[in-house]
Amino acid sequence: MPPVGERSPVSERSPGRTLPAPDTGPVETVRDLIATSVVLVLAFVSRFWGLNSATDGGTPIFDEKHYAPQSFNISQLGIEENPGYGLVVHPPVAKQIESIGGFLFGYTPLGWRVTAAICGVLVVLLVMRITRRLTRSTQLGLIAGLLLCLDGVTFVTSRIGMLDIYQVLFVVAAAGALLVDRDQMRGRMHRAALAGRVHLTDLGPRLGFRWWRFTAGVMLGLALGVKWSGLYFIAFFGLMTVAWDWALRRRYGVARPLAGALVRDAVPAFASLVIWPLVLHLFSWLPWFADENAVYRHVVGTKVQDNWLPDSIQSWLYYQSSVLDFHAALTTSAGNRHPWESKPWVWPMSLRPMLYYIEQGEDVAGCGQDSCVRAIMLLGTPAIWWLAIPVLAWAFWRAVVCRDGRYAFGLVGYCAGYVPWFFQHDRQMYFFYAAVMIPFFVMLLALVLGEIAGKSTDSPRRQIVGRSIVALYLSLVVVNFIYITPILAGLPITPAEWSLQLWLPSWR
Repeated sequence: MPPVGERSPVSERSPGRTLPAPDTGPVETVRDLIATSVVLVLAFVSRFWGLNSATDGGTPIFDEKHYAPQSFNISQLGIEENPGYGLVVHPPVAKQIESIGGFLFGYTPLGWRVTAAICGVLVVLLVMRITRRLTRSTQLGLIAGLLLCLDGVTFVTSRIGMLDIYQVLFVVAAAGALLVDRDQMRGRMHRAALAGRVHLTDLGPRLGFRWWRFTAGVMLGLALGVKWSGLYFIAFFGLMTVAWDWALRRRYGVARPLAGALVRDAVPAFASLVIWPLVLHLFSWLPWFADENAVYRHVVGTKVQDNWLPDSIQSWLYYQSSVLDFHAALTTSAGNRHPWESKPWVWPMSLRPMLYYIEQGEDVAGCGQDSCVRAIMLLGTPAIWWLAIPVLAWAFWRAVVCRDGRYAFGLVGYCAGYVPWFFQHDRQMYFFYAAVMIPFFVMLLALVLGEIAGKSTDSPRRQIVGRSIVALYLSLVVVNFIYITPILAGLPITPAEWSLQLWLPSWR
């Protein structure tokens, strides 16, 4: 009991509404930068080591056979002029970037793979920084970066001259930009609250132009310019950022937070994350309009009936409709089957990988026997991918039931790259579509490992046990990755070793 005449502390009330902490992001230290650099060096070495080694007699492998000639065509002529490659079925951005390698190193494996390797390193860097900002923990950021370094899908995708790693880079960069925008808006809202501007209207204050959200729009436009599946991320990320704005206005006691988010935030968000990416996508086609010899540049009068639109626009629209028809007709039910195709329900655990390249027989040397095998298989590191079901289930629980926004962020990115494919499941699909899912999965996995490791407020015994489990798991991932490296990098192995690498019947 307090002394007579004194009021109980419980009865004390501060005047007005207590402002929440702004929580605008982690503080940078030299130690953090050094630790990040160590993982980044590992990513660089792993992506560039033996980059030229696996080729089909010096020529591209798998779908490199489409994109390497197309990108080299761009490096020499500025556009994909050669109709001999058949229908060019993807937008030009990735091939425009890949053409930089062709310009610098010519039509060589290094030429059509070097930019993919650079993008692979940048993805690791972004995942580290995003996870650190998401969790406010440098250690968890480093764990996420290390896991991505040791993931077989990201490793192979970064070392092959295909399109997927470019879309992964731009999608992850867009997610990171939106996360920075969220933290920046927390700071602006807090300053508005201190200035007494939050409750001037029922909708809350205007938060000004949002450069980081605009940057996210640029990245989403580039992702759309790599593959049309970038549209899925525009939709998912757009809804996510408006939900953040709604939650922020509720947090600061705005009278009508949903209306405020829709009026003050959703309208400019639509301009930055929908209109602007579409404009950028159109800009990526300017070389096509400028070159009279571009694919389908002149189809008016032959494949298209002339109308009031300019010929170039009619030709471009026909080109886009041809691409759409190509993908729509490429269905399993119509007999379009590939020996390594897979459906989305087997992607989370990498149950049906993809063989990009194999060479075997007496002509292959280097394994210590008369006959060797060299193969490149797009395979997720089992120690990472086989945890998909429990990790995703836990993430869903934390995000929906516990309302943990950190898990919700990772789930939005993962689902944007995964869920839409179920609505077109009859279409011919491949495991490399899952490459864009794994950066968000390792963020979720890092969050789970952080919970296992425990907090600084836990007992010493709890911390020792938790951190030992995390260290043991990371060691298992390292060993697992080293074991499967020969079939990720195309190293010569014996036929017996090749058989031992194929753990599941669906891997054969």
